[in-house]
Amino acid sequence: MNTPPVPTGVARSVGIVLRRDPRTLGIDPFYVEIIAGMEDLLGASGYSVLLQVVPDREAELEAYERWAATGGVAGVLLADLVENDGRAERTHALGLATVVLGEPATEDITAVRVDNYGAMTDAVGALTALGHTRIARVSGPVDLRHSQARALAFDAAIAAANVAGATVEGDYTEASGAVATRSLIESSPAPTAIIYDNDRMAVGGLDVAHELGVAVPERLSLLAWDDSTACRLATPPLSAMSHDVHALGESVAEALLALIDGRTASSSQAPSPTFIGRGTTAPCPTD
Repeated sequence: MNTPPVPTGVARSVGIVLRRDPRTLGIDPFYVEIIAGMEDLLGASGYSVLLQVVPDREAELEAYERWAATGGVAGVLLADLVENDGRAERTHALGLATVVLGEPATEDITAVRVDNYGAMTDAVGALTALGHTRIARVSGPVDLRHSQARALAFDAAIAAANVAGATVEGDYTEASGAVATRSLIESSPAPTAIIYDNDRMAVGGLDVAHELGVAVPERLSLLAWDDSTACRLATPPLSAMSHDVHALGESVAEALLALIDGRTASSSQAPSPTFIGRGTTAPCPTD
């Protein structure tokens, strides 16, 4: 999907709108790194990244309409897709160059794709290789398409390995990771390993394990997603499904610049996340 080029000097920003609960402080480390990667490439072309946080879909659409009307934003990154999302079609109609991070509904939308299904399969495989037979997952919001892809992969991998699995929904905050982890630890039988759909929830889970006196990784293995500085600085450092998020941002920026210039921008496939074992994963306890 190509957008006509924007005249030089009219629009020198690309935009990202994130829908987040206004009571939640901070931006996900994932998006901080995405933006850093985008700015490394965009800055050389005289563009900057404009980030806006809004509470709901209506406010998000209003932001796109305002950007298009004022002419200050040339293109947008769309992420956290849901079924029947419709945002890409809307931003294109508004004349904004559009790149999707994830799997768009149609092939004519430029995207940087991530293999969430394959990565979750690998995550379960890494834990079953350590002998774990009770594996839980703390997911992101279940209406997100990448959460759904990971759910399908988790259930299929659990069944293929003939082990027990359970999923608790979170919202990507440390608080939700803490609540979910507490419920899992206090369940019977409790899991011996937990996969988290992002790093912040994993940090919250690690804190709860410490609070409840559950030894990590001797009694409980924890595996984060979206490897970040927070994972590496945790005590012990969190094992993670790691991918180069900075490079993802660069890929998004490259596609956006092409579209803004009126060139064709093909969709691309990001390298798959890989398992990085640190201090929170170990063989399943035997007693």
